[in-house]
Amino acid sequence: MAAATVKVYGPAMSTAVSRVLACLLEKDVEFQLIPVNMSKGEHKKPQFLKIHPFGQVPAFQDDDVSLFESRAICRYICEKHGMKGNKELYGTNNPLAKASIDKWLEAEGQSFNPPSSTLVFQLAFAPLMKMKQDEGVIKQSKEKLSKVLNVYEKRLAESRFLAGDEFSLADLSHLPNAHCLLAAPDAAPLFASPNVARWWSEISSRESWKKVLQLQTAA
Repeated sequence: MAAATVKVYGPAMSTAVSRVLACLLEKDVEFQLIPVNMSKGEHKKPQFLKIHPFGQVPAFQDDDVSLFESRAICRYICEKHGMKGNKELYGTNNPLAKASIDKWLEAEGQSFNPPSSTLVFQLAFAPLMKMKQDEGVIKQSKEKLSKVLNVYEKRLAESRFLAGDEFSLADLSHLPNAHCLLAAPDAAPLFASPNVARWWSEISSRESWKKVLQLQTAA
């Protein structure tokens, strides 16, 4: 079998990398995960900067196409492989369905991601890096995230998933940060409201996400 033309550069443990991996698995697209040792500065080397000029992960190549930013990569994958794998992941030809997915995907990027990413760093990565946690930042971020999840709780009382009754890219994009926070005793209670808890249980049990976690464990 020929090597997969789709290449994802970065460590599987990266939340942004794992978002792209989950999307590829949902769409049943073969890929090659190419590790990047960030502790050795491989993401800042000239050959890597040709793919990702900001020197971050993931970087993505599909034959002669190079992309960066995980949500843009996911949209590209869904558009290119619309009829593969999960066909509902980014909607079909219904403009309203796609707009609903985009709306909640933007909510994830602009409202959920900032406080959740801060908490992931403070609660999960800072201890591993032997850095002092900032209790003030943790408290502030938990308050911000709680307000976002209160909105989600109301929305999920009305629909099975964020964008409607089908699992979509909007839900998938929450998986990496939420997974890290559910493993942190200080943050897990934020996800305890009935509809958010039900939603998390359902999206985190998808086979695509289980496979991402296996890739992380194997790394």
